[in-house]
Amino acid sequence: MKVYVDLVFILNVWLDFIIVLAVSFILKKDTSIIRILLSSIVGSFSIFFLFIELNNLELFLFKFLVSLFIILIAFRFRSLNSFCEELIYFYMVSIILGGFITIIKDYVKCNSFVSNFILLSIVTPIILYFYYKKVKKINNHYNNLYNVDLYYKNNIYKFKAFLDTGNRLYDQYRRRPIVLIYTNEIKYDYTKGILVPFETANGSSVIRCLEADKIIINNEIVRKKVIFGLSTEKFNITDVDMILHNDLIGG
Repeated sequence: MKVYVDLVFILNVWLDFIIVLAVSFILKKDTSIIRILLSSIVGSFSIFFLFIELNNLELFLFKFLVSLFIILIAFRFRSLNSFCEELIYFYMVSIILGGFITIIKDYVKCNSFVSNFILLSIVTPIILYFYYKKVKKINNHYNNLYNVDLYYKNNIYKFKAFLDTGNRLYDQYRRRPIVLIYTNEIKYDYTKGILVPFETANGSSVIRCLEADKIIINNEIVRKKVIFGLSTEKFNITDVDMILHNDLIGG
């Protein structure tokens, strides 16, 4: 198979550009396309050292040095922690992309370098787009998870809670925010508590609500006299048995 050095260089510029761009999106870095492109061009010059006799250690050290320059050019040096974070994500994205490309090339047999070039040029941004969306979804999920201790009738109940910014449920009497709970552990008197109407996708309904003595969120935030509603259906979120109200976190 013939190898065209100019195409290899362009492909490496494209791959580095997509990787650095993905890192900037994941870490929400304030940088410009020009700096990302410039860092990709500088990084791609490293391919010419493949034609120089270097042992594996020397080649690894050189590539690592080049990656440092890529990060410095693309994001500047703001702090050591920030620089290390950018470098780690640069390698993480590179490894994930390399793994996907290897799998795809095992299934799609291309007999020429040009066809490989076209395949990688098209597939690479698609892979990293879905990777970015998945990372963003995971980050959003775990950033909204809390450990909650609920105090009710001299008992303490522990919950894994999810902060739902779309939860706008208040009791109609005093406009207090309502926490939703799915549990069979809390014993209560059916004659006590309040019934709060709310809207669902299937229409209107009511939920039975009780008043907790207090709740403690992540051992830091304390809210007293909190209203919680008892849900009869499990939440469609893995390992979550409480839906927090945004007002309880924001104060």
